[in-house]
Amino acid sequence: MQQIIQSVKGPIHTKIELPGAKTITQRALLLSALADGVSEITGMNISSATLAMLKALHQLGIAIQLDEKSKSCIIAGGNGTFPKKQATIWCEKSQIIFHFLMAACATSAGIYYFDAPTRLSEKINMQILNILSRQGIQLIPSDAKKMPFTLIGTESLEGGEIAFNKPINNQIISALLMSAPFARSPVTINLLDSMYDFTIDMTCTMMAEYGVLVHRMHQTQLMIPVPQRYQAKDYAIEPDFALASYFFAAAAITTGEITIQPTKRLLSKQPHSKFLSILEKMGCRVLETHTGLSIQGPHQLQGIEVSLRNFSDIFLALSVIAPFAKSPSRIAHIGHMHQKEFERLTAVKSRLIARGVHVEAGHDWIKIFPSMPKGGLVNAHHDHRIAMAFAIMGLRVPGITIEEMTGVNKIYPNFFKQWHQLTEDAHTIYS
Repeated sequence: MQQIIQSVKGPIHTKIELPGAKTITQRALLLSALADGVSEITGMNISSATLAMLKALHQLGIAIQLDEKSKSCIIAGGNGTFPKKQATIWCEKSQIIFHFLMAACATSAGIYYFDAPTRLSEKINMQILNILSRQGIQLIPSDAKKMPFTLIGTESLEGGEIAFNKPINNQIISALLMSAPFARSPVTINLLDSMYDFTIDMTCTMMAEYGVLVHRMHQTQLMIPVPQRYQAKDYAIEPDFALASYFFAAAAITTGEITIQPTKRLLSKQPHSKFLSILEKMGCRVLETHTGLSIQGPHQLQGIEVSLRNFSDIFLALSVIAPFAKSPSRIAHIGHMHQKEFERLTAVKSRLIARGVHVEAGHDWIKIFPSMPKGGLVNAHHDHRIAMAFAIMGLRVPGITIEEMTGVNKIYPNFFKQWHQLTEDAHTIYS
C-alpha cells in the first residue's frame, strides 16, 4: 500500500481538531469508574482501545453513557468497587485494559474471568500476578501463566511495600498506583531508576485531580496514604501532543499557521508538548488564545542543538524539518535509549541519506545539515511515526511516496485524509 504526498506551493493556514491523548483518556475512564459519584469526560480519544475499555467497565456493572460524536461520556462510579460481583472481561488486544482492570478488580470482592486473543493472552507479565497474589487475590488456576484465568478479588488489598528487582511495564506501575487507595495500610512503591517514566507522573497528577494524593518520598519511591477515595469530577482530556507534533512541524516547514483546539500547553501532562518550545527556538511563534493553540512558521528555520529525554519519539518530526534550517541541527537522546528508538534512529538516518540529506549520527544522536532533499519512495516498514514524519517532508519536497504505511491506520485512521486537507489549505507562493 502506497501514499503519495502532495507537495504545497505556499504556506498552510488551517485549524484542525485532534483526538484527545490516549494515555490520559484510559486513566480518566478508570478513575471515573472508581470514583464516588458521576463524572463527565470530554475530548476523549475514541479508539478501539477506548471502546474496549468502556465495554469491559460496562461488563463490570459501571453505568456509562457514551456520545461518540461529541467525544464525551458520562460515568457513574462505583466508589472503589464494581457493582457486578461476577463478570467476564475481554481484554481485546490491549495490555492497558488487562493491567488496569486486573488491579482494579483486585480491590472488589468478586469473581472475574479474564480472557483475550492468543497474542495478548500469552504475553502476561507474571510480576503483576505475583504482586496481586501477595496483596490478597486468588487465581484459578493458581499457577496461571496466561489467559484465560479467573481472579477472585478482595474487599481491600493488604498494602505495605511493593518493590521490583527488574524493570517492569510502566502500565503496571500506574495500575498499582490507581488501586493503592483501597488497601488496608499505606502502599509504598519502590522503583528502579530505569523504570521511571513520564506516565507515572501523569498517573499521580490525575489521581490528585480526582482527590487522591501520592507522596513522592524521592524520585523512585512513591507512597499512597490510606484511607483515600476518588471523587467524581468533570474532566477535559487535552489533545494528543505526540500527534500534534506532526501538524506543528507542517506549519514550521511551510511558513504557515496551524491551530488546534484550545489547551494550556504549560499545564500539559504530556512531555511531547515541549516540542513547541523546540520549534520556538527554531524561530516559530506560538500563540495561545481562548479559540485555539496556534503555531506560526518563520520565513527561515534556525538550526538547533537539543537533547530529548522523555519524549525522544518526536525526534522523527524534528529530523525531517531540520534539513530546511539554515544551520545544522544536532538531536541527542539523553538517558536510556530503548531498542525501538535506536531502530528508528537508524531508519531515519538511512531514509534521510536516500533523500540526499547530509547526516552524521552516533549511537544515540543525529546531526542534520542544511540540504535540498529530493523526492522518491520512502518505505515506512509499517512504523507509523516514520510514515507520518516523511509526510511532513513531502509537503516541501515533490515526489515523496510512502509505502508500507498501514501502521498509521491503527494509530490515527484519519491522518492522511487530514494531511490531504492541509495541501488544499495552502496559500500564496513561496518567495
